[in-house]
Amino acid sequence: MDTTNPAEVSQKVAELKLEHRELDEAIARLVADLDADEVAIKRLKKRKLWLKDCISRLESALIPDEPA
Repeated sequence: MDTTNPAEVSQKVAELKLEHRELDEAIARLVADLDADEVAIKRLKKRKLWLKDCISRLESALIPDEPA
């Protein structure tokens, strides 16, 4: 992906935010299930955190640098 193209970066951020929301819902369903696999929940939470970090990095790339 070209991180210099703001349109591409914005599109990727939107995709990642959607996946993040979907993971949040999946985690909530698994937590509510008493028979849920704890390892699977931990993996999903780790993926969700990774997505959050990616979103933050991409959003910061969209902010133009100000001259000092």
